[in-house]
Amino acid sequence: MGQNQSDEEEEEVELTEIQPLYTRFMKVCPSGALHLHEFRRIFGVQSSSEEEALYMETIFKSFDTNRDNVIDFMEFVAAVHLVLRGNLEDRLKWSFKVYDRDENGKLDRQEVIHVIRILCKLKKNRINMTPVEICDRIFELLDENNDGQISLSEFLEGAEKDAWIMDLLKLDTNARVWFRDNLGKKT
Repeated sequence: MGQNQSDEEEEEVELTEIQPLYTRFMKVCPSGALHLHEFRRIFGVQSSSEEEALYMETIFKSFDTNRDNVIDFMEFVAAVHLVLRGNLEDRLKWSFKVYDRDENGKLDRQEVIHVIRILCKLKKNRINMTPVEICDRIFELLDENNDGQISLSEFLEGAEKDAWIMDLLKLDTNARVWFRDNLGKKT
């Protein structure tokens, strides 16, 4: 029991980390709210790249849990925790939320293809299939009951079964590197 408890404690953002994290957050966002343009700048997304900008807007909205178009400090802490310490299942659940634009708990082809199109444009030469072909393959592998929708359980189970699917579904934003580089520094 002691080992499990210490593992759980390691996964949480430590209380002693909150004050330095708040100080760093306020240096980046003196207003106390992280806006989309600041979020893009933090991750080095140029406004000239429509695909990256759209992708980062989708990611930003997933962290803006109260839908006020800013990320406040508590939302920021939750994002840091997810990106740095969240387990694979937590990150996949977050990815599902990003894909699920209408928030109905199911993914349809339009929702999946929306994110896949963005990913294809971002990864350019690394994907040798069209967005429609990728979407078809995702549905073929994940939609177990063939109802034309992917549930959260189908999403999670399918990601575990296929490495190619896992790579597409986990939505690597490269945020882990930024958080480690920028939040690991002493203030």
